[in-house]
Amino acid sequence: MNSKNLSKEFIYQGLALLLSIILVHAFFVSVVRPEAQAVIQEQQAMIAEDINYVPERSMYVIIKDFEQEACFILMLWAFAIMTLKARMAVNERKLLQEDLIPLQPGMRITPEETSGYLRQLDNLAESKQSLLLPRILINALNRFATTGKVQDAATSAHTMVESEADRLESELSMIRYIAWAIPSIGFIGTVRGIGAALSLAHRAADGDISGVTQNLGIAFNSTFIALLISIVIMFLVHQLQLLQERQIFETENYCDQNLITHLKGE
Repeated sequence: MNSKNLSKEFIYQGLALLLSIILVHAFFVSVVRPEAQAVIQEQQAMIAEDINYVPERSMYVIIKDFEQEACFILMLWAFAIMTLKARMAVNERKLLQEDLIPLQPGMRITPEETSGYLRQLDNLAESKQSLLLPRILINALNRFATTGKVQDAATSAHTMVESEADRLESELSMIRYIAWAIPSIGFIGTVRGIGAALSLAHRAADGDISGVTQNLGIAFNSTFIALLISIVIMFLVHQLQLLQERQIFETENYCDQNLITHLKGE
């Protein structure tokens, strides 16, 4: 991937993070926290009327705290990054359906004939030329034209495929970091909630346990939401990795069947 594509992806990730923050925070401020406050007040009123009343768990109350908001922001950001990478992998696999080097069965390409096929690849649309398959084919044909050896072309193609596989694997590290950070944020909420509950232990000793229970709710709810989101993200990461691995395998197979086997060395 060239520096232009890298800068575009960096800008995309930055805008995706900013948009995730705006959307999630706006939803929490306008919907979640007002609804949670209304539910809490209603439940407190019901408990005051009936000491045996058991309040139902409300999703608004479960997700209302700042740690859960941060988890949802990171979740949307991870979804945006994975969507981009999945779309890129799908575009790469679509190109495998095209006959970029039209050859009949049994035809052979000599080093002197590579220029015509290189021109065909150079005439591809710019959006296609930046994809992996045309770059591998161009590099392999250039190497074959220079050395005249089929093995050199095959090695060049294989090296580029391995390099692309390593790059895709390294770029997943950001998503894996997000998947690790989300449970950590949940644990921060747990520590905050338990700490706040302990600070109100003297009230619990006097018979007022409302503050302790509310802060323990923060502790457990933040961990619950964080672990749930982390499970979803890790599942999607594995699906994305599988898609990329299939793309790499099919690209190398395409190069072997549609180019390397048709080369005739000196």
